[in-house]
Amino acid sequence: MNGGTERYTPGHDTSAVGFMAARTAATHARFFLPHLAPGTTLLDLGCGPGTITADLAAAVAPGRVLGLDRQAAQLSGARALARLRGLTNIEFREGSCYDIPLEDRSVDRVFSHALMEHLARPDRALAEIRRVLRPGGTVGLCSPDWGGFLLAPPADDAVGAYTRLQRANGGDPFVGRELGRYLTEAGFGQCRLDAHYERYDDPSRIAGYLAVQLDDAGQTAHARRLRDWAAGPAAMFAQAWVTATATRPR
Repeated sequence: MNGGTERYTPGHDTSAVGFMAARTAATHARFFLPHLAPGTTLLDLGCGPGTITADLAAAVAPGRVLGLDRQAAQLSGARALARLRGLTNIEFREGSCYDIPLEDRSVDRVFSHALMEHLARPDRALAEIRRVLRPGGTVGLCSPDWGGFLLAPPADDAVGAYTRLQRANGGDPFVGRELGRYLTEAGFGQCRLDAHYERYDDPSRIAGYLAVQLDDAGQTAHARRLRDWAAGPAAMFAQAWVTATATRPR
């Protein structure tokens, strides 16, 4: 990601990678699966550790899949996962969402999960997505919107600290509600938005993940607040996700 002043807030330490690696297409890309079929070519933009990418590759085989991420360190694990699952139709490359290493009109589908909220220039990323999509091709985006998160009991101070940190890093923690506007302004049609909640069975999992980032930013009081909150007997953390699909006009 090199389109503006931005820093990937979750980081790439083992706790962040492990957190992301628990995601699958069934849990985090279900909305996009009906748009896939055997033989479909697909780009997974911001693929991270590749667990969702591998599931998408299985869904479109023998169609080719490219997983692209700017952090090369994550891709070795993604490649190992593909080998373990015997997926020969998948490739992982290091690259930027602002300069996708594909020809114009070269893929049928583009998928991106939990990327747009970290970008200083989502409009530039979507212009690149539109460039590489074939006419009639479909893009699927999924991003959280922190304005809809549900924490019980409330922990607004700590959540507010994290959203301010993400904004300071160049991202937008409320981008979910903006996906339709960004897609429309980028020239996509047939835009459809939906939303759902992801409730964490173990609130300490998400609270600990967020607390690590706050600790790294020197906000230890807010990090401690999140950890103490998660240890409570009635803690609940429900994350709001917005999904969007749209089509490049023919």
